Amino acid sequence: MALQRLGGQRPSLLFRLGLIVGTLALAGCQTILPGSGRPDEGTQQPDITQGIPQDEQRQRVALLVPMSGNNAGVGQSIANAANMALLDTNADRVRITTYDTAGAGGTTAAANRALSDGNRLFLGPLLAENVRAAAPVARSAGLSMIAFSNDSSVAGNGTYLMGFTPTQSIARVTSFAAGRGARRFAALIPEGLYGQRALEAYRQAVRDAGGTLVATRTYSRSGRSLQLAVTQLNGEGAFDAVLIADSGTTARQAVTMLRDRGATRAQILGTELWNNSPDLARDPAMHGALFASVPDRMFQTLSNRYRSRFSADPYRLSSLGYDAALLVVRISRGWNIGRPFPVSELTDSDGFTGVDGAFRFGSDGIAERALEVQQIGPGGFTVVSPAPNGFGG
Repeated sequence: MALQRLGGQRPSLLFRLGLIVGTLALAGCQTILPGSGRPDEGTQQPDITQGIPQDEQRQRVALLVPMSGNNAGVGQSIANAANMALLDTNADRVRITTYDTAGAGGTTAAANRALSDGNRLFLGPLLAENVRAAAPVARSAGLSMIAFSNDSSVAGNGTYLMGFTPTQSIARVTSFAAGRGARRFAALIPEGLYGQRALEAYRQAVRDAGGTLVATRTYSRSGRSLQLAVTQLNGEGAFDAVLIADSGTTARQAVTMLRDRGATRAQILGTELWNNSPDLARDPAMHGALFASVPDRMFQTLSNRYRSRFSADPYRLSSLGYDAALLVVRISRGWNIGRPFPVSELTDSDGFTGVDGAFRFGSDGIAERALEVQQIGPGGFTVVSPAPNGFGG
């Protein structure tokens, strides 16, 4: 699979969309499900009870995800997608072993086991608290970690984040709304860490867009609290756009309340969380609402192939597993067996692209992503501002 760097001036580092289309269209590949008892063909089953013999032909990479417990479905989906990437690229220099972060001993035990098995890179974990538990283990051995969390506070010091952060989606949709004429902005923000970071990002985004943040209200996880916040927000006067930094389910409730209380003309803005809620299109109150997220076109292709292989729909986050594996496969070409992961390759300023579009890691360890803006309508989600293909110098 030929890969090319964005900009095309130096040796190749980019997973081109067109090439991924071809990769996703490959036929005849068979994935190995964890626990299936199939022979190893580029991956290893998660139920290992003893250390793995030293690999002399492949780089050993650990995938740390929940394979049991409440988030087992997400972890399995990520693991399956990572395995698909190895098989789709005919990778012969990378071996991915899955470790259950929800098993006995939790993430720390899983990370230590991965370390003792000789892995030279960690992919995952998924949740911020798991990243915090695995990071010291990785650092103690000088290993890098490419995690799937969207919590920017766990990035840095050898930990890189591929997760979709609210800061970037809020900045993108706010800028787009300002370009359509919005000047006075308001927000409904849930209590808690996600809400705090969303509000901080929104304040900055409104400033950058040349607008004014005229009102914000926070609410707890109860219908009564949300109702009070909406009533108070409407009492602050007119605003052109209002951000609802919460899930699609809460957004539907909030928008209905806003419309019922007179905010009939305000532009509704959301976050990347809405990309997981296609049912929003069935609610007339949500029609016209905007949100920014990673592009979906390539994910639909991946979903179709995943569905035909596993007879199940993948979780949206499965793309992180696929793209992380693709990234490792590309970098493995210049990564000597048994040597430390060449982390300098991750911070290439031109960036990469995969199922979720173009991305690059900043000096803070967070993946900057090229996002599209979608609008909700009766026919579903429509792209009204496509994601850029790269980062333009």
